[in-house]
Amino acid sequence: MFHTRQAGLSLVELMISLVIGLILMLGITQIFIASHSASRLSEGVARAQENGRFALEFLERDIRMAGHTGCVNDQAQFIKGTSAFKNNLVAATGSGSPLDFTVAIQGYEAAGTGPGGTLAVGQGTVPAGLPGTISGLNPAPVAGSDILVLRFLAPEGVPVTAINGQDLTVTAGNWARLTQGGVATPTLFGIANCESVDIFAGTTTSGKITGSTVDFSRYAPQPDPTQVYRAESMVYYIGQGTNGPGLRRARANSAGVYAINEELVEGIENLQLIYGLDTTPVITGATPPVGNMTVQNVASVVTTATTAAGAAEWRRVGMVQVGLVARSAERIGTGTGTGTRPTDDAAKLGVLGMTYNQDGATDGRYRTAYEVSIALRNRLFGN
Repeated sequence: MFHTRQAGLSLVELMISLVIGLILMLGITQIFIASHSASRLSEGVARAQENGRFALEFLERDIRMAGHTGCVNDQAQFIKGTSAFKNNLVAATGSGSPLDFTVAIQGYEAAGTGPGGTLAVGQGTVPAGLPGTISGLNPAPVAGSDILVLRFLAPEGVPVTAINGQDLTVTAGNWARLTQGGVATPTLFGIANCESVDIFAGTTTSGKITGSTVDFSRYAPQPDPTQVYRAESMVYYIGQGTNGPGLRRARANSAGVYAINEELVEGIENLQLIYGLDTTPVITGATPPVGNMTVQNVASVVTTATTAAGAAEWRRVGMVQVGLVARSAERIGTGTGTGTRPTDDAAKLGVLGMTYNQDGATDGRYRTAYEVSIALRNRLFGN
């Protein structure tokens, strides 16, 4: 009788197989972790880049419009030294009031954030000397970031077809021009005819704007080039949003209150500004601007005066350098740091000459900086 031996694995063979399997699994796990980390980093970089581009696009568009008052910009109106430009709203010149349309651009500097300064993530102070309308914003401005105020007439106007006392009639088909961009019921307006401009508060009904405390007698309806615009008074700042800090824009109404406050872009952590000033120290009809921006200063050096003299300094501004820090929406690594931050001081993140110190950051987010120089098209060459 023959006996067959049972075939199988010995204990040694089984142990070797397990070791080989563990090594393979470890390799696969390492590949997965590396791939996942690379994917999170790539997504974080892409989100930060996307947010940075969107933020700069919003800022560029509105900064370029500062000083727009129809056919003739505000600078030319002031140089003429006549009553061609009239602000019918109660606001002291240079005071920082949202209704002070005699100042098209105005800024506030966070202490210690100028060129040569260093700011740690999450540190710093809110700019000093803020008007109550800005310091009382909800959400409040975050510490360490600059603040920018812009005033202008919207790019598109509506032809005025009839003027009857305090009433302006416009073509109903063009009414949407006055309400686009998230302002369903505008209360601030400007009327211009390439010679004169009046800024005023008004109420609206279908196809009609009724102004208060404004004299329309120097304007004539079409075919004269008379148009009415929505007047914009807005503040750009960094404030808390749905997912941490973001770029916010607050718009003022005729009561001088920033009533419409919206988060434009999330993930914008810091905003820095430098202003280019015209060579002409005092702009008047006798000494007009030359259009050469040979002086660059932060807002606190441009002026902190809330007077007519301070307003005159802001009228010299013809260019703005914008720097911002964008961060990823989520953590990109498993550690406590940012994961991609260089350790040598020479490679630290810089924003318009300021060092942005990330050494204390423990949120694991990717951060990057963007900079752009923006010319105010209504201040180019003093035209």
